[in-house]
Amino acid sequence: MGGIFKAYDIRGIYPETINEEIARKVGLAFPSVLDPSILETTRTVIVGRDMRSHGEPLSEALIGGLLAAGLDVVDIGVTSTPMSYFAVGHLQAAGGIQVTASHNPAEYNGFKMSLHGARPVSGDQGIPQLEAKVEAGDLVIADTPGRRSSADVFEAYGEHVLAHLEPPETTGDLKVVVDAANGMGSIYRPFLERLGIELIPLYFELDGSFPNHEANPLKYENLADLATAIQEHNADFGISFDGDADRSAFVDENGIPVGSDLITALIGGELLRSDPGRAVLYDLRSSHSVPEYIEECGGIAVRERVGHSFMKATLREKDGIFGGELAGHYYFRANYMADCALLAVIEILNLVRRRGKKFSEVVQPLERYAKSPEINFMVEDKAGKIKELEQRYADGKIDYLDGITVEYPEWWFNVRPSNTEPYLRLVLEAETDDALAEKRSELEVLLGTPV
Repeated sequence: MGGIFKAYDIRGIYPETINEEIARKVGLAFPSVLDPSILETTRTVIVGRDMRSHGEPLSEALIGGLLAAGLDVVDIGVTSTPMSYFAVGHLQAAGGIQVTASHNPAEYNGFKMSLHGARPVSGDQGIPQLEAKVEAGDLVIADTPGRRSSADVFEAYGEHVLAHLEPPETTGDLKVVVDAANGMGSIYRPFLERLGIELIPLYFELDGSFPNHEANPLKYENLADLATAIQEHNADFGISFDGDADRSAFVDENGIPVGSDLITALIGGELLRSDPGRAVLYDLRSSHSVPEYIEECGGIAVRERVGHSFMKATLREKDGIFGGELAGHYYFRANYMADCALLAVIEILNLVRRRGKKFSEVVQPLERYAKSPEINFMVEDKAGKIKELEQRYADGKIDYLDGITVEYPEWWFNVRPSNTEPYLRLVLEAETDDALAEKRSELEVLLGTPV
């Protein structure tokens, strides 16, 4: 299948590796990963799609497979991934599939899948099973096909998310630039206009060819237009959504990107004000300032491996209030434990308004250490290289929660393998910029040239 079955979704290039035939087969195989006890009470699944030109034919083929498998389909049309997750929970469906390739370029498409209550379908929970059935042709057509209907969850989603907004004392108190990157964040405009901000929109025209820049806010070059607009309009801060609008990145009033790990800490602290003592999750690539701040705010900091399936499962297990990843995914207990980039925006607005400070001043107390971004290295023998790191840094405190993490009193690093590419990914942090540069050079000798 051309390697389209990934750790957290199904994704490939249309029509070479993702096409209508594959979509129908995925639909036929989908009942195999749904909870049988849930299927006894409802056989409804949600289907949505993003703005890519091939989203509609793939969606139609997928729906055809689902109906043939005996599932009832509620088509919610062109929508964001968080809105699709919301629909699964809100409509009490057995599961859902969003046709999207997230932040990938225009030629890509794929499927993000969820179970009842917006629980994830992932590499640990169902994707290998789906892959095996699709490849073997083990696809059962039901005696009675399912029924198709449509639903509009737009206003219900808006009410759900906007309920968390603390009304501003004055309308237009904050000037905020929002870059939708021609992706699904564009449909959030009516909600953004109800936040009481002076909204400065960038690239709010739905266009799956992404004519202005790639819809991936993790790459700093994709934040350049946002940073420029912030400066030109003397805005208070900026927000960038990715292609399917399940991630948001923040840029301060000086045009400087703010690490999503620090945003995780800030939102966690904000939510702990009204619900103290709760667990807040952070991924292991995060700055050490994140657990420090969470605990200072009266929360329980829980370190977790990278990946939405792990974050969501642990958030449920701990009955946590919130979790965040370095990639800009933010998970809310109040949102079926699922991602909600727009809710992250609202909580940051609440925080900035309450503090009455510039955005950079709100972030500054968390900038306690010198930290690298995630750096990629092409390594064919990933396990062998991790073993080499283990031997080289044997005198440090080592754990293997995700790849290898080595800690020393003055610095630490994590190296973890990519699930889909011949890459090792490095993050490191030190007490000073000089120490960070020294240790990065040291690790690059072992790992090679960054790509």
